[in-house]
Amino acid sequence: MTKLRVAILFGGPSSEHEISCASAAGVLGAIDRSKYEVIPVGITKAGKWTLAADDADKWMLRKGQLASVEDEGNHVAFATDGSRELILTDASGSRSLGVVDVAFPVLHGPYGEDGQVQRELEAVGVAYIGSGVLASERGMDKELSKDAFLAAGIPATPHVVLTEDSFMRDPESALEKIRGLGLLPIFVKPARAGSSKGVTKVKNIDQLGEALELAFAEDHKVVIERGLSVREIEFAVLQSRDGSRPRVSLPGEIVVKTREFYDFDAKYQDEDSVDLIVPAVIEPGLLAKLQESAADAFVALGCEGLARADFFVTADGYFVNELNTMPGFTATSVFPKLWAAGGIGYTELITNLIEAAIARPLNVTR
Repeated sequence: MTKLRVAILFGGPSSEHEISCASAAGVLGAIDRSKYEVIPVGITKAGKWTLAADDADKWMLRKGQLASVEDEGNHVAFATDGSRELILTDASGSRSLGVVDVAFPVLHGPYGEDGQVQRELEAVGVAYIGSGVLASERGMDKELSKDAFLAAGIPATPHVVLTEDSFMRDPESALEKIRGLGLLPIFVKPARAGSSKGVTKVKNIDQLGEALELAFAEDHKVVIERGLSVREIEFAVLQSRDGSRPRVSLPGEIVVKTREFYDFDAKYQDEDSVDLIVPAVIEPGLLAKLQESAADAFVALGCEGLARADFFVTADGYFVNELNTMPGFTATSVFPKLWAAGGIGYTELITNLIEAAIARPLNVTR
């Protein structure tokens, strides 16, 4: 049997570079090698594509140690003639690594999740896992995604949006918008970043300036959300192959024990501070509404392939917080764990995503 060739793209010019490497480690270790030939393509923080080590252990996330793609003295790029060939260039010259059947852009944050790499792959005719250009752009931008949720009748977290320019021009008007959210605490977030990079929980107004500075370092646009007393409930969503409604997993609940909120360190460096409860205990009527809203949010953004839907559940209702179009994909990440609880193992999940990507027509505006 001829194996399909899968290019796994990871790293990238994003503050989530190291998390992408960890996700790639999971995929490299779990992909079905009897079906697929793997080409690991590491992207440096400077944006250079390089042939990387096919070694899950090298890219694995370890406490206090984050892997990073370095310039290995070679460069890879897709041919521009529509052949889908991946060309390696190094000191000895150029050679083909073969025709790529599908790319798995296990990239988190800007460049990987905002439509840029998707646009590049479409330009060279390479099928890929995950949402298209437009859905990726909407999913990455918290302002655009919340607007889409509200337009579809899905409750979204109360919020205001500020740009760095508008804040510098008229800080008093900006503060007035923030006051409109009500009492503290509030959460200050970069509009287009993930893994809680640049996020601050502001409990005292004196913390606001530093919080804005931290968020603006990640993005010139920030979203400020009302702090709520909530349960954090997450669902994994998969596109259905037959065109029917997206499939939604069992619920998972994030329980933060020793930190202020579910921040970067809690997600990747201090796992003892957080419990993931799967399945979360939720009243059946509410669970049905949340699962329906997760599917609605997926459709509202025009997502394909996969996404993780994050909800805040309050005493009298719920809000969709965000939809992540390329969620963390390590063996211990929430997305694979939620599907594992429903009977779909890690290797099977990767196979399903590859098969769905190959079946999707190319040259269709998405």
